[in-house]
Amino acid sequence: MRLLIIRHGDPDYSIDSLTPKGWREAELLSERLAKEEIAKFYCSPLGRARDTASLTLKKMGREAEICGWLREFDAPVVMPNGERKGNCWDFMPSYWTGIDEFYDREKWLETELMRSGPAKEQYREVAAGMDGILAQFGYLREGKLYRTSRGSRETAALFCHFGVTAVLLSHLLGISPVPLWHGFVAAPTSVTVLYTEEREKGIASFRCQSFGDLSHLYAAGEPPAFAARFCETYDNFDERH
Repeated sequence: MRLLIIRHGDPDYSIDSLTPKGWREAELLSERLAKEEIAKFYCSPLGRARDTASLTLKKMGREAEICGWLREFDAPVVMPNGERKGNCWDFMPSYWTGIDEFYDREKWLETELMRSGPAKEQYREVAAGMDGILAQFGYLREGKLYRTSRGSRETAALFCHFGVTAVLLSHLLGISPVPLWHGFVAAPTSVTVLYTEEREKGIASFRCQSFGDLSHLYAAGEPPAFAARFCETYDNFDERH
């Protein structure tokens, strides 16, 4: 089967919706997705994801299943300076790169910092939600692989957020999400594509064909939004630090 994991359009977080640019991006995305044969749609309950999905769903005359676990990954932890709580996926490079456990598929959750918040519980919720979808298509989780009695060539589309996308990839590919959170960027309305591979009968695994694809924007001359990135050079204070 094929998974399309889609980030919402350029966000206006103050109203949990989209900026005017975000709506343009969502329209271009809908033109792309309307040409696809998609068996089922799933969507985060947050407004910016639902608004992004709405244009595609209206164009195709479809509905999406709203999944609470597809909301942005919400697991605040005590930050390294101990002064406040913050996102478990937003640390300075000088901090997280110095902790070897953050690169490990299992050990990252057992660090003192991650244990200061609900990261493990939230991660398990997302993993269980993803596995529930895959079970609908005949793929049952067994260890780090999937057992299937019937191969599927169907496509499922998930409208969600960058942080939770990294968690989904972590679960499906067996890697820590920390380097994904910090080393990759899924720009607004980008599409990440994964396929199953069944090289052994009844045993399936996932392979990522593309991450954060924006071809629908480039084809229309629409530049990617900056959201999710940080300053390219430190002296540029017009960009997020």
